[in-house]
Amino acid sequence: MEPEFDSREVARLLEAVATNNEGSAELVTTVYAELRALAATYLSGQSARHTLQPTALVHEAFVRLVGNAQLSVESRVHFFAIAARAMRNVMVDHLRRKRSEKRGGDWERVTLAGIPAAGAGTEFDAADVHAALVALAELNERQAQIVELRFFGGLSIEQIAIVLGVGKRTVDADWQFARAWLRGRLERSA
Repeated sequence: MEPEFDSREVARLLEAVATNNEGSAELVTTVYAELRALAATYLSGQSARHTLQPTALVHEAFVRLVGNAQLSVESRVHFFAIAARAMRNVMVDHLRRKRSEKRGGDWERVTLAGIPAAGAGTEFDAADVHAALVALAELNERQAQIVELRFFGGLSIEQIAIVLGVGKRTVDADWQFARAWLRGRLERSA
């Protein structure tokens, strides 16, 4: 059973924070624990050299969420889909900063939970994952969204179907295709 989540209240708090910087403490207590758990799950697949911690990821994503005055939250699932996108963007920006600081050295590696690779525990470069998702989006935007929602958002097939407004069978078929396509693309770049 999902925790109590009033999307209208979250939307109101996001708007209050964005427009007059009030309500941020209340908003944090409403969504922080779930965002932190999501970030911890995502980052658990990172290499030991990874420097971004779940707390920092949530804080940066949260700053981006509350900075968006146009953000409209329709449901709990929709909010976490938006948060997943924000966390993905934070991860990519973090990786880009690290690379620019080191002039291309020490690439961060990530494993793709749910996208089995040729060898168990195979890690992929986060930049390769991002590039692959961008390429997939050019081929099929919905499939790229599904990967983002499953991988970065931790949403189930049923939840993704609700967010995207399509059937569970469609999401499942797209997920199967996208996983196979990404696996092939990432194994070629590894």
